[in-house]
Amino acid sequence: MRITARCLTTTSLVLVTMAAASPSWAADLDTNSAIDTVTVYPDGATVTRIITVDLPSGDTTLVAKDFPLALDTSSLRVEGEAGTKLTIGTIDARPPRAAPVNLPELEKRIEALSDQRADLQGAIDSANARRKFAEHFAEASPVGIGEKGEARPIAEWRAAFAAVGEEIASADTAIRDATRKLRAIDRQIAQLEVERKATPPAKLEVRMDVAAANATKATLRVTYNVRNARWLPLYDARLDTGAKDRKPQLELVRRAEITQSTGEDWSNVALGVSTVRIGRGGSAPELGSLVAQYPQPPRPMALGAASDLARPAPVARQEQSRAMGKLAESPEPRQRADEQQAVAEIGDFQATFKIPGRVSLGAAEGAKSLRIAAMNVPADLMVRAAPVMDPTAFLEASFKQTDDTTLLPGKVAIYRDGVFVGRGKLSASAKDDIVRLGFGADDKVRIERSVLKRNEGSAGLIVTTSKTDERSFKTTIRNGHDFPIKVAIEDQLPVSESEEISVEMLPATTPPTASNIRDKRGVLEWSFEAKPGEVKEINFAWRIRWPKDKSMVVVPAG
Repeated sequence: MRITARCLTTTSLVLVTMAAASPSWAADLDTNSAIDTVTVYPDGATVTRIITVDLPSGDTTLVAKDFPLALDTSSLRVEGEAGTKLTIGTIDARPPRAAPVNLPELEKRIEALSDQRADLQGAIDSANARRKFAEHFAEASPVGIGEKGEARPIAEWRAAFAAVGEEIASADTAIRDATRKLRAIDRQIAQLEVERKATPPAKLEVRMDVAAANATKATLRVTYNVRNARWLPLYDARLDTGAKDRKPQLELVRRAEITQSTGEDWSNVALGVSTVRIGRGGSAPELGSLVAQYPQPPRPMALGAASDLARPAPVARQEQSRAMGKLAESPEPRQRADEQQAVAEIGDFQATFKIPGRVSLGAAEGAKSLRIAAMNVPADLMVRAAPVMDPTAFLEASFKQTDDTTLLPGKVAIYRDGVFVGRGKLSASAKDDIVRLGFGADDKVRIERSVLKRNEGSAGLIVTTSKTDERSFKTTIRNGHDFPIKVAIEDQLPVSESEEISVEMLPATTPPTASNIRDKRGVLEWSFEAKPGEVKEINFAWRIRWPKDKSMVVVPAG
């Protein structure tokens, strides 16, 4: 790895060690680094630090003691530029060593200083007592009156005044001197207490071996990965329902909610977010073989081997169970001045959004939401309702996903004609998928569902052979708007999972326009366009039949 003079050729690390000591031929040179660039992933981050240093000619070991403890040491890489031929050798990371502490010696020094402090405090207390006595003498002994009440000469007055003043001044001087010494001793004791309680620095020490052909100024970039950072997709969906001369339009704003607890503050950095998931590894999991066989009889145990019953399952079998469990789990998904927007770099397998300008995010600051992209698309409006559960009509907007990057699943803040109406969820959607979002209740579309018939009885000729449950419903829809609107009504037809239980939709039913919608068995949909002020009715009837000697219940699907 070499950096050629003035060619600004970058180089990357070929060897990372954790415990190897720096070569004895390299002189140590302490240096500082500053975070310049951060790319945040859904499950981690890549951080780039800049080191600018004046290198002497020859071999040098750069020592930077400001890296976070949480970094992945195997991910450390270094590259850079210099004005001369420069070779980068090994780089290693280690927790910095705390300076050795001689606790007995520290305690002796603290004890001696405490004794000196006690002596000084005694001197201060004594001087305060002298001053107080002098003040009391001046107040209690009139200098102008003798023992028999005769007047004293002026000279004696002056001598008394001088004596009291000298005593007070002497006491004040002693108090000031002792107080200054007391403050100095307190500082020394505090410093020694810090040394006694000293813990290893909460930073990692990174050492880099370099060799410069000539003295030069070099700029090195050190990159590494950290786990304690992530971003979650958030969305603002702003629907303009349109007017007679304006078609409905939807603005979908993509946001990144970034959090980090890496132990380092990201101050004034170039920040980006990427859709790459670095925690998943590079390859699909490897599966072992599954064997179908009859249960094996337990092997007889030797006497004294009863404790084998308490032993855990073999490690390999436990690992296989955990691996199969993980395969069954589904991956866990998560303002109106002009906002700055990220610059998107779209690839075939990933997307990276670079936030313009510089951003700061402290390690304990909490989440920060940043706008990364926005798109405006025409929207198709429809009122949708499931009156079997809730008679409310909800306005729904659907649109074609035109963005090259997949919309990741996340929470959505819903705005309708500039008014916040609630929150929803967005499912993962690739380009050209149809996306549906609800935009709150439409109070001008009234929906009522009533039960026309509910009959449980028996069926059969002469001899009763089965039981029946027959029901019929009527749903009434009233469009209170002064314009036509599309309506979709959903309802449920029970589904049988037994040959002995039959379900039939009766002829009185208004034919549904779709069935098994969203791949849910038995979920039916009636869709139509309701004219202004129009009233529509939907009839729905079904019958269930099952053996008379058995019980039957209709329950939600598991």
